[in-house]
Amino acid sequence: MLVRNLRALVPRGFLSSPHSYNVRSNPVTMAGRVVRNLFAILNVGNNDRSTVKKKQNGRMKTKETCPVGLLKNSVVKVFFASRDYSRTRPWETHTERCYGTGFAISGKRILTNAHVVEVLNEHTSVHVKKRGSTIKYKAKVQKIAHECDLAILEIDSQEFWKGMNPLELGGIPPLKKAVFVLGYSGGIPFLTSNRIWITKGLVSSFETKKYLHSDTELLRIQIDATIKDGNSGGPVILENKVVGVAYEGSQIQSSLIPTPIVKRFITGDEESDQQAVFCSLGLSYQSIKNAQIRNHFKMSSEMTGILINKINMWSGAYGILKKNDIILAIDGVPIANDATVPFWENERISFNYLISMKKPGETSMIKVLRRGKEHEYNINLKPVKPHVRVQQYYKRPSYYIFGGFVFVPNHNLSESEEQHVIISEILEDDINQGYESFKDLQVEKVNKVKVKNLRHLFELIEENGTQNLSIDLEDDKVLVLNYESAKKADSIILKRHNITSAISNDLTGPSN
Repeated sequence: MLVRNLRALVPRGFLSSPHSYNVRSNPVTMAGRVVRNLFAILNVGNNDRSTVKKKQNGRMKTKETCPVGLLKNSVVKVFFASRDYSRTRPWETHTERCYGTGFAISGKRILTNAHVVEVLNEHTSVHVKKRGSTIKYKAKVQKIAHECDLAILEIDSQEFWKGMNPLELGGIPPLKKAVFVLGYSGGIPFLTSNRIWITKGLVSSFETKKYLHSDTELLRIQIDATIKDGNSGGPVILENKVVGVAYEGSQIQSSLIPTPIVKRFITGDEESDQQAVFCSLGLSYQSIKNAQIRNHFKMSSEMTGILINKINMWSGAYGILKKNDIILAIDGVPIANDATVPFWENERISFNYLISMKKPGETSMIKVLRRGKEHEYNINLKPVKPHVRVQQYYKRPSYYIFGGFVFVPNHNLSESEEQHVIISEILEDDINQGYESFKDLQVEKVNKVKVKNLRHLFELIEENGTQNLSIDLEDDKVLVLNYESAKKADSIILKRHNITSAISNDLTGPSN
């Protein structure tokens, strides 16, 4: 990086060809050019260096400039701090600090990523800082939707909003069009200042994918540029309008949340207090590109669609659509055998896009083929189910300590009635000597009774009284503890580790 920038200081051809420019004959001109080029690099920062080279050659074109100018003043730095509960030692908390980017939208609000302010509890603190300011203003999370990774912040300060203009939301950018990502970069101490960095990239593709903490597929845009740490939540600009929000990046490409998703989130926030503003059919399916499976389900040569494998009980289609139905079309739009529908500029995209952009409570006309006959059904659309990890952000984790073994729900699995329970920690004591290798194992049975969830485990052990307990673990491991001995040991273990209770509050109350 440094070598390339130093080369940009020197006029073209000077280093590679000593005959192309005579530095001795005109040293003043040379010095002037070096200084001008140095300032060009400092002004551009980490942006497209082709602009610097074109300045050097006297061939600057207006369309190659970065048209962000005063838009920078509407971009803010978002600071987040929280004390989050440990998932393996749930009675403990740890401090989490991070920062990202946000920008002003209509109604005196700031838009940013949900993952920038994700852990919301009584210990959470969110602040924002304007460009060029040293003041941090307290912010409140007005709305957050993890399924689309967006959040809206409110700042109750007239001083903050002085000179702050909302950015205008545009449409979907064309493929191969250059866009500019604005954000506060991080990772190196001197980059954590109030400097806004600009990254240029070309729009490379459209697709539907699950976002970071989402269980449903939503539209996203890919660009061929690297979004830096701290850019998350920053606006993506094309012709002075926002065409996306930065949220995820790699060394090769980065992902943007497109404005149709942003607008649906914002209008959903204005129209309803519901947490979820996107919809899902709530079913699993498979493509039917193979001719043999299409023949098996009596599809004609003109028919295309997808095969329903399973319908979730919470789905609006439950009891109406059936397993092995072929969905031919949604609201009159035919579904191809690869599960795609027509999209913008002759592109194709997953049919889920048609459903996801509907409002909860709206209906869709679903055309299906069932046993060789066509049927149409109006399906009431349900909001997407919250991701299990998202639900954990809003409540203290559950735990139960017995014999120094810390039992917790397995948070890597979907939440259900039959919630898996694991041993997250073993607090060392004579009572559990020889069981050290049982950490992270799943609990299967207590005295031959299958464990349904953490509350059930707690009840099975506490109802045992004075008997010996046999606890079956995965990999056919067996744990045997005497109830009275384990309880006596727990009182010592809790004092030793300064733990106030052997059980979380949610397990002592009535069952939901």
